[in-house]
Amino acid sequence: MEPVTRWWLVRHAPAINPDGLIYGQGEIAVDCSDRTALDALASLLPADPVRMVTPLARTGTTAEALWGGPWSDRDCVVEPALLEQSFGDWQGLSHDALSALGDAQVAAFWQAPATATPPGGESFADVVARVAPALERRSAEFRGRDIAAVCHGGSIRAALAVALGLSPAQALAFQIDPLSLTRIDHIPVPNEPAVWRVVTVNRS
Repeated sequence: MEPVTRWWLVRHAPAINPDGLIYGQGEIAVDCSDRTALDALASLLPADPVRMVTPLARTGTTAEALWGGPWSDRDCVVEPALLEQSFGDWQGLSHDALSALGDAQVAAFWQAPATATPPGGESFADVVARVAPALERRSAEFRGRDIAAVCHGGSIRAALAVALGLSPAQALAFQIDPLSLTRIDHIPVPNEPAVWRVVTVNRS
């Protein structure tokens, strides 16, 4: 039997965002004060995984809180393809401020949020398109290992789109909470494309 690669996808800790800003790929601080939730999450993760984060500091901060730190000394792999969706020029605005712009692109975005592209940003379909090859590439690199990736709600939904063969619009229906665990397994098939198994989604 071909070795299975297990992905343990963790959404970062809650963003500290009292003004309700759209942050996307912007940097934002996170609240890692809930030690009970962090310890419970850590207890669900495998003992010796490949530890992975994205370039955004909130994933590294969460990794530190989960495993001790600093995370850069803990042999974490940095994977840019698992970044959150970029909302381009809209990052840093509140939803009210965005609505007040009266921009036709805002209305178009809400009519087709999976495929519409914010100015200077990317669509959720673009996120799925960049996450898919990264999952295959890292599954081949760490074949048969456990990969614990602290990443983002958007990239976790994108991974579920890949695993379940969903359209981007369907994948947006998943709720992915901060400090939740989603587990998918990459299963190689000789002479055929690999298949995916979904073990759990949004486990608190």
